[in-house]
Amino acid sequence: MAATYKAPLRDIRFVLHDVLDVSRISKLPGYEDATPDIFDAVLEEAAKMCENELFPLNRPGDEEGCTFENGVVRTPRGFKEAYATFIEGGWTALATHPEYGGQGLPKTLNFVVEEMICSANLAFGMYPGLSAGAYNAIAAHASDELKARYLPKLSDGTWSGTMCLTEPHCGTDLGLIRTKAVPADDGSFRITGTKIFISAGEHDLTENIIHLVLAKLPDAPEGTRGISLFLVPKFIPDANGAPAERNGVACGAIEHKMGIKASATCVLNFDDAIGWMVGEPHRGLQAMFTMMNVARLAVGMQGLGIGEAAYQGAVAYALDRTAGRALTGTKYPDRSADPIVVHPDVRRNLMTMRALNEGARALSYWIGTEIDVSHHHPDPAVRQEADDLVQLMTPIIKAFLTDLGFDNANRGVQIYGGHGYIREHGMEQYVRDARITQLYEGTNGIQAMDLVGRKLSAGMGRLLRRFFHPADAYIAAKKSDPALKEFISPFAKAFQRLQQATAGLAQKAMANPDEAGAAASPYLRMFALVALAFMWAKMAEVATVKIAAGEDVDFHQRKLKTARFFMEQVLPEHLAAFAVAMAGAKTVMAMADDEF
Repeated sequence: MAATYKAPLRDIRFVLHDVLDVSRISKLPGYEDATPDIFDAVLEEAAKMCENELFPLNRPGDEEGCTFENGVVRTPRGFKEAYATFIEGGWTALATHPEYGGQGLPKTLNFVVEEMICSANLAFGMYPGLSAGAYNAIAAHASDELKARYLPKLSDGTWSGTMCLTEPHCGTDLGLIRTKAVPADDGSFRITGTKIFISAGEHDLTENIIHLVLAKLPDAPEGTRGISLFLVPKFIPDANGAPAERNGVACGAIEHKMGIKASATCVLNFDDAIGWMVGEPHRGLQAMFTMMNVARLAVGMQGLGIGEAAYQGAVAYALDRTAGRALTGTKYPDRSADPIVVHPDVRRNLMTMRALNEGARALSYWIGTEIDVSHHHPDPAVRQEADDLVQLMTPIIKAFLTDLGFDNANRGVQIYGGHGYIREHGMEQYVRDARITQLYEGTNGIQAMDLVGRKLSAGMGRLLRRFFHPADAYIAAKKSDPALKEFISPFAKAFQRLQQATAGLAQKAMANPDEAGAAASPYLRMFALVALAFMWAKMAEVATVKIAAGEDVDFHQRKLKTARFFMEQVLPEHLAAFAVAMAGAKTVMAMADDEF
């Protein structure tokens, strides 16, 4: 059975409307038209686009891949036509500002559409995804002249964007970059250097590509304090804004990758290329982080998208494939064997996939709403609180959701058995595609170090309180409700363990930062699971109310069963892993370099 995908609109609406109440978004200045009805209408159209246009290209695009010849990169058959349909539908302009031709809809809505795109065709989603990041960085830091020239084209999708950070000799440590920017008399700069691993760096989907490039000025101080950011177009626009003179940037090669083969990952050579500074001199990393933080959240949605697609494929296969009989006796006597969905291990894997996906969906959508609050709420204090929560959760969403996507894709392969390992069924592609999400925009180990080393201590624990305080308040408000006891009690215990682990990690960091670093990744996973428990408690509360009111009882009973499974099995299993990792941290760091 080939892979299948249907946008999970009922599950999505449950989170948006019943759990998060996105109607509050329409009360924010500038979002008055973003009513729940508009949300639903947009999502219905997005589902059609993803199911009918993008998903059918997923496997063929993987098999064909991108090609590189004589400096030209071509995307797989069907991608140009799909991209034309994509921009004609206004999907690149969904959340961009009306001043630049955008629709000005909430980031929350864009988050949901991103999930669908990533489920349907992750490689395709890379192209508009990078453009959205470039748009945000230019909008936040560039001059008005650069904004007016480039943002409308990025918004309507006729031009695309990239972020150019990594070089052959350096990855995460960007202070080591060697790309140079020499000032010219006309206020522009001449950029020279080589960048690698540049997603969407060259392709045939748009008439121009706008590169955001990290480089150093001649007088730059050492390290990251000397990095500046430059806008370098593939074609320099003429007086009318049309692509004209070819700039000094060329693709030297495309990478032959494990996955996302329909996404062109390029080596770009800048040879005296003309560029313009974005933001202030020597503050390019801060400007680029506007793009990177958006990208990190988007990568988290890639993990969720893959996890959902893998789950759907695994469910369809488990219901169709027959092998053996149920341990408690034949369930389908009219068939030569029972469907494998009757077997305990298959059911456990499916339930784990579902519980993690739905919890992660609720968590990520919650943070999507907080992004909108941080940008549009009239009260500066509320905006700051929302931004604090977004900052805290960014490494968690990036790392945990991408781990989730890879793990769920592997669970899907396990359910398919031998058929999951071969190409025809599509599940092995999800494993290959998901693997990169754990690496780019900062590996998940780096995300864990960011959480432990920066976010926990920021503002004397201010960011941390943005999660701890509402979680604590929710437990206090609901712990006496007998209908919710089976959900609130395990959440409360897990939250208490997270608080204890946080305090212990802080003490360990002061005594021996290496040991704290060794425990950072399991701590991030623990934090994520407690955050998911928070969301599952809220979803269980809503489902309980709906069942009592007789509303869509079967659907909400399903939510309660999944919540129960999460609290009883998934949560304890992962909490135990952190305790084990903490115990072993000292031994890990005691190993001498020559012992490896």
